[in-house]
Amino acid sequence: MKITGVTTRLVNLPLDKPIATAIHQISSVGCVCLTLESDQGVVGESYLFTINAARLKAFDEMVRGFDHVLIGRDPHFVSAIWQEIWQEINPSGQKGVTVAALSAMDTACWDLVGKIADQPLHRLFGACRDEIKTYASGGLWLSNSIEELALDAQNFVQQGFRSIKMRVGSPKLSDDIERARIVREAIGDDIELLADANQNLGVKHAIKLARELDQLNIAWLEEPVAAHDLDGHAQVTAAAPMPVASGETEYTRFGMQAMLQAKACDVLMPDLQRIGGLSEMLKVAALASAYHVPISTHIFTEHSLCIAGAAPNCISVEHMPWFSALFNETLELQNGLLQIPQRPGTGFTFNQNTLDQFALG
Repeated sequence: MKITGVTTRLVNLPLDKPIATAIHQISSVGCVCLTLESDQGVVGESYLFTINAARLKAFDEMVRGFDHVLIGRDPHFVSAIWQEIWQEINPSGQKGVTVAALSAMDTACWDLVGKIADQPLHRLFGACRDEIKTYASGGLWLSNSIEELALDAQNFVQQGFRSIKMRVGSPKLSDDIERARIVREAIGDDIELLADANQNLGVKHAIKLARELDQLNIAWLEEPVAAHDLDGHAQVTAAAPMPVASGETEYTRFGMQAMLQAKACDVLMPDLQRIGGLSEMLKVAALASAYHVPISTHIFTEHSLCIAGAAPNCISVEHMPWFSALFNETLELQNGLLQIPQRPGTGFTFNQNTLDQFALG
């Protein structure tokens, strides 16, 4: 079997309404949708994204710049392909847009391999489960009013979620505490509540916030300080009464190794686009397990489920609905758990009507 073609399509998916975190203003997500064609008529698919489609063409250019590595290759040699791209991006830097392109190529290769074998990827990787805990992440934004917060939270519970995440990171600590109190009252004591500060706090502020939030039974505090501040992360992790989750902004196993060595978090959050694809995320899960640290995957819900099904130390996946329109298939939630697809490959295929409707250029 050989890869015979590499094609990309650019789309911009609008959100239902603009949202805000402590550091982002988001109205859409732009995607580079990658398809690998094969001489057997089977295709492998993956995507990467940028907020508001910013610099999306640069990402597309980087992806298409690796055509020569893939065309004519057997996709089963995914490790060799990964290593060749890794070496090739060395002069440009092994973080950022270069790794995003590598991630897309790697994930598409694995999707193709799974489809050829007619097996879901988590079974090819060595399955440990067929369902995984998830938390609702598509609401409870910092831009929401108090009324909207309560409504969002109740809606998530009605949809069957047993865990939800809200955004914090306001300049005034009292504002975050009040908003968390409103959400806790709306969902009761039996629903897990997580908080994400989106890197917007200083160390002392984050520690104080963590101690206050603990009174509301917050299950974790995510990215309390700047992603590059590993020492600050470690200080918050050591002092916070609840677990600290972080790592979504780190690249490859080398970035994750630095976080683990610094004891910068209690829960590692690899992001499929930044981590280096499915190959690298499996390595990161194994690396984290050696430190007795669990992982929880960041965004990319559909394509991360195969990792959750194969990594015993994966405790949850983030349920983010931003990209659901890209796919023909839908996520299945049962009793607060996402069902890991039994379909071949990643279990998700691009919806061509969506790609046509939201096409860029």
